[in-house]
Amino acid sequence: MPPITNRKLVEVCYSPGQYHLYQEDFDIVVVIDVLRATSAITTALHCGVESIIPVSSVDEALEYKKKGFIVGAERDGRVVEGFDFGNSPYAYMDPTMQGKTVVLTTTNGTKAIQIASERKTVVIGCLNNLDILCSWLAEQHKNTLILASGWKDKVNLEDTICGGAIADILIESRKFQCVEDSTVAAKFMYRSARQHLWSFLRASSHRRRLIKLNIQRDVKYCLTANTVPCIPILENGALVKLQYEPKEWLTAESLAH
Repeated sequence: MPPITNRKLVEVCYSPGQYHLYQEDFDIVVVIDVLRATSAITTALHCGVESIIPVSSVDEALEYKKKGFIVGAERDGRVVEGFDFGNSPYAYMDPTMQGKTVVLTTTNGTKAIQIASERKTVVIGCLNNLDILCSWLAEQHKNTLILASGWKDKVNLEDTICGGAIADILIESRKFQCVEDSTVAAKFMYRSARQHLWSFLRASSHRRRLIKLNIQRDVKYCLTANTVPCIPILENGALVKLQYEPKEWLTAESLAH
C-alpha cells in the first residue's frame, strides 16, 4: 500500500459553473457528459474517426460547415436545424466517417471541454470507457479533477454517478485520496447505484428529456459500462484517440477482492 503522502488528489466537480472553485492544483481534467456527448466522442474515435474538434457555439460550427467540414450540432437533445447529426453515438459508427475530422457542438459537453482546455492534459470519460480510463489515470498518478458537464451548469445524476465511479475506483486503488465532500457524495451515490444503474437513473431529469425525444436506444447505450476501450485526449484543440495498452486493468471488481 503506498504511503498516504504519496497519494494524489482526485475530486469531482459537479458542473462547469463550479469549475473555478476546483481548477487549481490539478494536472489532469476528465470531462464527462454521459448523455451523450462524451459517450459519442469516445465511440467515434473507437470506430475510426480521426479527430473531433469541439466548439462551444452553433455559430462556430456553422463556420466550419461552410469550410467543408463534417459537423454535428445538438441543442436540448435535438439535432440543430441545418446539420445532419447531433451527439447520438450511433451517428458516429458510420463507416464513411472513418479517417475524417468531425466538428461537434453540444449543449453541455463541448462547453465543458472548452472550459477545461486551459489545462495541460484533458481526457474524455464516460461509462463506456470506465475501466480503461481508470487504469490509465492510475498509471499517470497525478492530481485529477473529474469535471461533470451537468445540464446547463446544474447538477445531473448520470454525470455525478460516473464521476463517483471513477473517483471510487481510483481511491480504492490506494494511489489517490479526496478531501472534498462533493467527491465523497458522488462516490457513495455510485456505490448505491452500481448494481442497478438503469433503474437508479430512471429518475434522471436528462434521461426523461431524451426519452421524450424517442431515443431510448441512445440512453441504454450510454449507460452501459465498458463497451468502448478508447480514451480520447485533447491535443492542439482536437480530440484524438490516446494510444494506450493497460499494464494491468484497474476495475471495481478487481479491487473488491
